[in-house]
Amino acid sequence: MPLRHTPYWRLSGFYFFYFASLGVLVPYWSLYLQWLDFSAREIGELTAILLATRIIAPNVWGWIADHHGQRMRIVRFASLAGALGFAGILLDNSYLWIAIVMLVFSFFWNASLPQFEVTTLQHLGEHSHHYSKIRLWGSIGFIITVMLLGWLLEIFDAGLVPYALLLSMVAIWLVSLTVPESASRHLSLNHVPLCSILKRPEVIAFLSICFLIQVSHGPYYTFYSIYLEQHDYSRTIIGQLWALGVIAEVVIFLFMHQWLPRFGIRSVLLISVLLSSIRWLIIGFFPDNFGLLLFAQLLHAASFGTYHAAAIAWVHQHFTGRNQGRGHAIYSSVSFGAGGAIGSLFSGYFWLSPGPTITFSIAAATSFVALIIGLIWLKNSPHS
Repeated sequence: MPLRHTPYWRLSGFYFFYFASLGVLVPYWSLYLQWLDFSAREIGELTAILLATRIIAPNVWGWIADHHGQRMRIVRFASLAGALGFAGILLDNSYLWIAIVMLVFSFFWNASLPQFEVTTLQHLGEHSHHYSKIRLWGSIGFIITVMLLGWLLEIFDAGLVPYALLLSMVAIWLVSLTVPESASRHLSLNHVPLCSILKRPEVIAFLSICFLIQVSHGPYYTFYSIYLEQHDYSRTIIGQLWALGVIAEVVIFLFMHQWLPRFGIRSVLLISVLLSSIRWLIIGFFPDNFGLLLFAQLLHAASFGTYHAAAIAWVHQHFTGRNQGRGHAIYSSVSFGAGGAIGSLFSGYFWLSPGPTITFSIAAATSFVALIIGLIWLKNSPHS
């Protein structure tokens, strides 16, 4: 059993609670901001702040981790500081104060996951293709949280959201205390300067794809719950739709350790990008067709599940040795940071005019551009 000597449950526990916090933040944060009477533009801007810190924060912490080691010490500190920073949300609900709190909170919160990804992969060593077996517990945490909170929001108002998020942040910190440092023997001793890696055409193409994919997710992550409410879906149904997408992701994660070696990273990545385009078109044009919405949510298995697993494998393969921490940080910064922030901004500005259908159509076009880049410039490496 490849995972026999890995601290499986402690690693899985961190993912469980980290993505449980996303199960609060992603579907329900926009509903909370709407409950506070913020406009679509302001909701887009506040969400963009949360994502924009990923441009800087992971690289700062990644540089520290690669030079000084002790990644779990960084994860523990960042988790605690993130929880304390977010607690400030309970003091005031003005636009400026929420913007400041989200800036401080997300600077620390966004530091932890890229370094934890490196820790997990180092614990796995030569069995890194089994990453998805650990990561799937994050998806399970998301599913449980999104369904439970959706049900609770039918009973209570959206003022419950920040308390639920704070509870999950404290749990992340507590679990991080149990995870041991990874064995550095899995690191390559050969060191290639980071700048020379970043100049490679296939690396530029890969990062461009990741950026565009997360731009395309902007309308979904920022306005999907609001969009469904506008089409008369209950919050329980909204929570179940979010959960369905992640259940599909969990099923995919169970097979990724077989599919990546069999089909190759490039093929899995490009198919994921193509299916992402189809997903955004379905959501944009058929919000009242519940059957098609269910199908679109099943495509989350591709637009996030297979895409993310392939991307993590690609980063692990191309950023080795002392570049591992910064490689994962750059992936996080370019995609979830810059791409996510721009996606949230554009969806916030376009949501009311020209409207949701055009906004999701732009998202689909963005994914398609990523596919073209991948077909032309993303070449197979010896291992992908």
